[in-house]
Amino acid sequence: MSIALAHELGGEVVNADSMQLYRGMDIGTAKLSVAERDGVPHHLLDIWDVSVTAAVAEYQALARAAIDDIRARGRVPLLVGGSGLYLRAVLEEFEFPGTDPVIRARLEAELAETGPAPLFARLRDRDPVAAGKILPSNGRRIVRALEVIELTGQPFTAALPDPRPYYPSVQIGVDREVAELDERIARRVDLMWAAGLLDEVRALDAAGIRDGRTASRALGYQQAIAQLDGVLTESEAKDETVRGTRRFVRRQRSWFRRDPAITWLDGAAPTLVADALAVAR
Repeated sequence: MSIALAHELGGEVVNADSMQLYRGMDIGTAKLSVAERDGVPHHLLDIWDVSVTAAVAEYQALARAAIDDIRARGRVPLLVGGSGLYLRAVLEEFEFPGTDPVIRARLEAELAETGPAPLFARLRDRDPVAAGKILPSNGRRIVRALEVIELTGQPFTAALPDPRPYYPSVQIGVDREVAELDERIARRVDLMWAAGLLDEVRALDAAGIRDGRTASRALGYQQAIAQLDGVLTESEAKDETVRGTRRFVRRQRSWFRRDPAITWLDGAAPTLVADALAVAR
């Protein structure tokens, strides 16, 4: 849909998929090949090594620079992807709380020693609203939330601003029925393994993916690493990826469905592109 819109509107795509920012993570992220981009310029693909930890503040600056450049050339920027915080950071007035390397190091050391459960319990006690939005297993986000609480003396949720637009934008969401999404996820995971995900992960292993706290935990990649290590069989790795992706899809839907600025379209409709053009225009 984004390619069709770009052709119709004179647009260029700015990637807003947090995992497609990484070089070499192609099969597991369904990154479009050059041929599939059909001549449409794409920005912010393949900009980070897999050993780099993702930073939303850095992405915000890069994405806004790309958008401003596209607009200055009289073209239409199309921000495409499903990473909710990344999209919000670009489209809204969004200032990030600072960081303290001493606090961060202490919390990360605690995470490495005890795992995420005690840290999550602390977060739930100090900021139950934030805890309700973070997976108990997501140690990186738990550490960040606790760091901000220590830095500001306020709940982590208080550091997130009320939505105020940074750019004028038209926001379109594409969805399908849950049962159909579940079936497509299972089929997609089979296709990932058939397309050579394990070979891709072997190459990324040599490039340092295990050193990256973000890339190594990506859906499919985490499970493929476990399969290569002999911790999971192929069947178990694929089943875990399907279950994890279905959970992720439900969280995505819950996140985006709360946003009244989004116009929702049926991804199965034969008129999808025409419907999107009608909204955009």
